[in-house]
Amino acid sequence: MTSASGGADMVDWNLAVATATRLVRPGPEVSRAEAAAVVAELRRHALEAEEHVRTFTGMRSSSLGAAAATPVLIVDRPGWVRANVAGFRTVVQPLVEKLQARRTGGAAAGVFGTVGEKATGIEVGALLAFLATKVLGQYETFAPAEPSLEAPDSPAALFDKPRLGPDGPGPGRLLLVAPNIVHVERELDVNPADFRLWVCLHEETHRTQFTAVPWLRDHIQSEVQSFLAETDVDPGALLDRLRDAAGSLGGGLPGLGGRGEAAGSTGLLEIVQSPSQREILGRLTAVMSLLEGHADVVMDGVGPAVVPSVAEIREKFQQRRDRGANRLDLVLRRLLGMDAKLRQYQDGAVFVRGVVEQVGMDGFNRVWTSPNTLPTKDEIHDPSAWVARVAR
Repeated sequence: MTSASGGADMVDWNLAVATATRLVRPGPEVSRAEAAAVVAELRRHALEAEEHVRTFTGMRSSSLGAAAATPVLIVDRPGWVRANVAGFRTVVQPLVEKLQARRTGGAAAGVFGTVGEKATGIEVGALLAFLATKVLGQYETFAPAEPSLEAPDSPAALFDKPRLGPDGPGPGRLLLVAPNIVHVERELDVNPADFRLWVCLHEETHRTQFTAVPWLRDHIQSEVQSFLAETDVDPGALLDRLRDAAGSLGGGLPGLGGRGEAAGSTGLLEIVQSPSQREILGRLTAVMSLLEGHADVVMDGVGPAVVPSVAEIREKFQQRRDRGANRLDLVLRRLLGMDAKLRQYQDGAVFVRGVVEQVGMDGFNRVWTSPNTLPTKDEIHDPSAWVARVAR
């Protein structure tokens, strides 16, 4: 379990990047001039979206340099892979240390050593290759500290190139995946300039959330680290939970053909959790639903003033979400818990709109006061309960 970079690790991250880069599907065909124009327009829209979001939400960065410290990177699919590998390495370090301590006992070393970091690197790379085609943009909360960019491959390189190596936790960064944005705008047949600004509004909302609420990043990081600390690295216990999971995943993942909840709707992350991890994940789910729903509400709220075709974009984009893709894609989404991600958008948006209708945007912004004013998992589905507890 010694990584190719020379340090103890559970994944060969360099191999993961190489595997993902080799497997990821190419983006849409564009000329170099068209690609350069897309990159330039996304940079302009990201800058423009910043003020739109702050005006609509009433949220401002906690310090003058907070937003400037969180850069906006325009990346291609391999660039998104590199950026996320760097973030993964930062987040899972406590788990790596726990595994290393457990290895000295011999049992874990036998099981995990058999799999090997290179095999795990290939598996992670294959997963990243799939995800790299799905993401339009992302606020990378656990980005490594600066310097965040490597030198471009050539002086004429179009895309930013995030660093792969870990530099310790940094303030975050916003990623816009240009090929995926172009792919979706073509698929939906919408106005490209409007769609690009619409996407930037969503992602800029996330950057505003973290730069205007200084405690938010540390709170989420603490919850994630608590979740990882509860991870049972005993191979026997893990195999027992996987056997139990096999029952819930048996029968070809029931429910894939419908919209309702079914026994087979559980993601791989959830089926191997301990009870304490499920409690932590419940809190994390509430926070992520809030953040995603808030971003959806903001992008649609700002939209009519600056995105003329926002109604058409939202309708077509929602139809795309609801429609899904082919069966293999649906299986992967279900196993990875991506269907839960889509529910976060919907549940969170209903919560935000419900609170704003009752107490206005200023009243809603009390949600950012402290961890105690964040909605619980139950309150996400009952905005009035949050209003009664916090806003009044």
